[in-house]
Amino acid sequence: MSNLQLRIVSALVLAAVVLAITWFGGLPFRVLAAVIAVAIFYEWSRMARPAAGGEWPRGGFGIVADALLLIFAVAIAIGLPALVLLGLAVAVVVLLAAFSASRRQDQWAAAGFAYASLSGVSLALLRGGDKAGLIAILFLFAVVWATDIFAYFVGRAVGGPKLAPAISPGKTQSGALGGMVAGVIAGVLLGLGVGLSNLWLLALVAALLSVVSQAGDLFESWVKRRHGVKDSGWIIPGHGGVMDRVDGLVAAAFTLYLIGWALGDADRPALGLFAR
Repeated sequence: MSNLQLRIVSALVLAAVVLAITWFGGLPFRVLAAVIAVAIFYEWSRMARPAAGGEWPRGGFGIVADALLLIFAVAIAIGLPALVLLGLAVAVVVLLAAFSASRRQDQWAAAGFAYASLSGVSLALLRGGDKAGLIAILFLFAVVWATDIFAYFVGRAVGGPKLAPAISPGKTQSGALGGMVAGVIAGVLLGLGVGLSNLWLLALVAALLSVVSQAGDLFESWVKRRHGVKDSGWIIPGHGGVMDRVDGLVAAAFTLYLIGWALGDADRPALGLFAR
C-alpha cells in the first residue's frame, strides 16, 4: 500500500469515528476534545525536549505541567462553564510562564499548554449538546477538510510559487487558493443542506476559517522545523501524530469559537451563526 493510499484509508477511518462521536455530542464529544488536548500537549512536549538528555522541561516541572493538563482535560470533559475553563487556562499558562522565567528556561511549556487547552475548549464548547452545535462542528469539518484536500491536489496539479518555502516547501500559493475556494464552497453547501439562510455570512466565515486553518498548518510545520522533527508523533498511520492531523482544525475551531462568542454566548457559541 502506497503512502497516499495509507493516508486516505487512515483519514476515512478517523473521519468515521470522529463523525459518530460528533453526532452524539455532549459528554462523548467533550471527552474527545479533552483527549485531543492531552495528545497535543504530549506531542508538543515530546518535540520540545532538548537534544541533550531528552528531558522536557528540566527537573520535575514537566511532571507538574503534565498533571495540570490532565486536570484541565477533566474540567473540559465534565463540562465546566466557558469562563471558568478559560480563566483556569490563563492562570495555568501564567503560572507555567512565571516558573519557567524564574528558572531561566524557555517558554515552550506555557505555549504548549495554551495551544492544547484552547484547542480542547474551543472544540468542546462549539459542539455543546444542541443541534446548532452539531451544525457548527460539521461546518468546521467541511471547511477544514475541503481546504486540506483541495490544497493538496490543486497544489500538485497546478504547482507554481511556494506559499512559505522556508517553513513548508511543499505548499504552493495555487494550492492555498484552491483550498480556500473549496472550503468556501463546502461551507456554503453545508449551510444550504441544513437550511440556513445567512449564506453570505457563512461564506465569509468559511473563507476566514480556510485561511486560518492553513496558517495553523504552517504554524505546526514551523514548530516541527524549529525542533528538527518530521512528524509530531506516530499514532495515525500515514499522517504522523495528532497535531499533524488537527493543526489546521484546532486553529480554525478557536477562530470559529471567538466569532460565535462575539455574536452570541461564550457557553453556546454555535447559536450566533448556526441556530435555525
